[in-house]
Amino acid sequence: MTTRPASEILEDAVGFADDHLIPLVDEGLGNSAYLLDLGDGRALAMDVSRDLRVPHAAAERRGLRIAFAADTHLHADFLSGAVQLGHDTGATVLASAAGRRAFAHQALVDGDEVDLDGLTLRVLATPGHTDEHLSFLLLDGSRELGVFTGGSLIVNSAARTDLLGPERTEELARAQYRSLKRLTELPDETAVWPTHGAGSFCSVPPGTERTTTIGAQKQANPLLAAPDEDTFVAQLIASPGTYPAYFDRLGEINRRGPAVLTAQPLLPALSAQQVRALMAAGGHVVDVRPAVGYAAGHIPGSLSIPLRDQFATWLGWLVPDTAPLAFVAGEDQDLSEIVWQSHKIGYERLSGHLVGGLDAWLADGNPQAATVFVSAGRAAGRPYVDVRQEAEFAAGHVPGAVHLELGGLAAAAADAPAGAVVACGHGERAMTAASLLERVGRTDVAVLDGGPADYAGAHGTRLVQGMEGTRS
Repeated sequence: MTTRPASEILEDAVGFADDHLIPLVDEGLGNSAYLLDLGDGRALAMDVSRDLRVPHAAAERRGLRIAFAADTHLHADFLSGAVQLGHDTGATVLASAAGRRAFAHQALVDGDEVDLDGLTLRVLATPGHTDEHLSFLLLDGSRELGVFTGGSLIVNSAARTDLLGPERTEELARAQYRSLKRLTELPDETAVWPTHGAGSFCSVPPGTERTTTIGAQKQANPLLAAPDEDTFVAQLIASPGTYPAYFDRLGEINRRGPAVLTAQPLLPALSAQQVRALMAAGGHVVDVRPAVGYAAGHIPGSLSIPLRDQFATWLGWLVPDTAPLAFVAGEDQDLSEIVWQSHKIGYERLSGHLVGGLDAWLADGNPQAATVFVSAGRAAGRPYVDVRQEAEFAAGHVPGAVHLELGGLAAAAADAPAGAVVACGHGERAMTAASLLERVGRTDVAVLDGGPADYAGAHGTRLVQGMEGTRS
């Protein structure tokens, strides 16, 4: 019997992926879902969110029906689209038996195999990121084509293990160690298709690559270079960073099963009077216009969250899901994008959008507020408040900057110096921060139009790395 060279096997696997595997990247959440063309008019969807516009479009382009919807774990950062696919296309939902999901699904345990008529999915229990986590090994006969690793082995890292509470962090990190060791027993040429990647709060992997191979990870993943389990655990849990507040809610909703949407969700039209009444009753107004538009004029007390890839993250971090929401948008902004980004993280109390925008608000005789938006050259003499994540701040910040992460700013508003210039990387998060401060009466701050490098360049200073000496 002749053994085929590993390079030839890898070439075949890469060719299969190019022809049959469609990565569906959510840049805002930093995740990848996958659509696998099974070659017979059917497809498997892996780790798709409740916003199914892209998977449905990809399937339609290829003339495919999504027949299987698999989840590697109970997602904390988005609502799963698996239940909705079961309703829309009759897809069989594949998920861990240990997850105790409360809806119809094929409950799987370690070693189970799912026949895909020509291909096979083999179930590998890989606890760590969550305790019921599965990886799915895709086989063509006995040949390993690739493995969907979810939040287990990811590019040059592994997903965090603290989402189930600090009391379980180390236990799950030790489980993650064993899971990664198990995955590295697969052939080096096996493709690795993770869910979490750069930009995901479930992980903080270096670089921007979203797929890899087992062999490449043996060479490049620093966690796999750890000499023993204790070192691995110490490295993994050293500094995972903060994560959005809504993460604490979605795992249980995914276990119960998100509500099936029977019609396209819409964003109704609201008059200025209706928006004013909503605010008086405890509702929130979210202004999704670009930062420069919000700075020029906005509804007092509204929260600035510009509509971009990261909109869902900051909505879920800063706004309660229990209050009705109204939105102020620009004429050229896509209202359906607001709806779907909200729905994919479980925000459904969407009362509507202000018809006519800020002009209609003013025409009704209501007041407006404005925020000072300054260039780096005009920010001299003001205390500097940096609202980026700790890892971003440590990588390079303005000397003497006060570090107040945006996610915790509402509780730390008193720590912002008077007359400060608030900054992030470009200005969007800083404008959100200024709107939070304004809501508690801090109208003395300005927002930097730019980031630390712009400020340093304008003032002839160098950025500082690390956290030592930082005021926070």
